[in-house]
Amino acid sequence: MAVQKSKVSRARRGARRSHNALKKEALSLDPVTGEKHLRHHMTKDGFFKGRKILDIKTKEDSTEDSPS
Repeated sequence: MAVQKSKVSRARRGARRSHNALKKEALSLDPVTGEKHLRHHMTKDGFFKGRKILDIKTKEDSTEDSPS
């Protein structure tokens, strides 16, 4: 079992852990919808860089299409 030769000071321990902090997510606003989204990801509506790239079906759309 590995045993340290001497005690690690609080400053050295803190310096080692300084990169472990969680960072804020970088959010962007879509120019068309104004919706917040993660950078380099599409919005929930299917927009990316102001263009519609994916047609998202919602529960409301599926109930209108049903023949009953």
